[in-house]
Amino acid sequence: MSTGRFLPRVAAAAAALLLAVPASADPGPAETDTAAQIASATPTAGTGPVADGRVASSPPSTSTLEGVTLTISARDETQMAVAPLTTAVSTREYVVGGKFDGSITGSNASEGIFEVGYQIGCGIDMSTGGGVLLGVTALGGLGSDAFTGAGVNGYVFAAVGLAGGAALITGQVGVTLKPGISNTVPVAKKSYKGTAPEVEVGDLRVKIDGCVGESFIRSYATLSSSTAEVEDIVSWYGVTMAV
Repeated sequence: MSTGRFLPRVAAAAAALLLAVPASADPGPAETDTAAQIASATPTAGTGPVADGRVASSPPSTSTLEGVTLTISARDETQMAVAPLTTAVSTREYVVGGKFDGSITGSNASEGIFEVGYQIGCGIDMSTGGGVLLGVTALGGLGSDAFTGAGVNGYVFAAVGLAGGAALITGQVGVTLKPGISNTVPVAKKSYKGTAPEVEVGDLRVKIDGCVGESFIRSYATLSSSTAEVEDIVSWYGVTMAV
């Protein structure tokens, strides 16, 4: 019968179909490369850049007088703005550090002062004057009013009036606005005898109060040298950082 010959043919075809299917489900090279690229592009928590506050230092500053050369240089400087302990919005506080070197050549009997510190510039100064003024005024009459305008003695006033019965109650706010100032914060003032004074600052907090708006900070150093015949002074200023 034809049935006997048909069944072996069906079994052989099924076996051939099974042999045509790959025995392993592992991805090919192209799929593996794509998966690796996707995994490497996926961000991992905690692997982002960490701000360490490092800043560039200005080139050395040099002064020569009567054969005596004074040089100031700095390295490994850090400056990082931090939240003030007082939580006041008018306080600027920083954690700073660095190594500051002085050098005197041409004299074996030098002595003097090596001073290191920071200068903090403030866009708007509120450290002097009346600061913020608050006031309430009751006026007769009806209606409501609102205005802003320049007041006296450097104050800017804002007022809002609300009608209530036969009286107008007006609130006023005045803020002293003055040009910015530069604050000098000495950190070390070292008396020395020799030719190589050095000051190292590490994780020191410096701050100023009464500052509103953008602020700026830079390091500074001053080296003086005194001999029987010569008095020489040189100053150095770091890179200004805006905060």
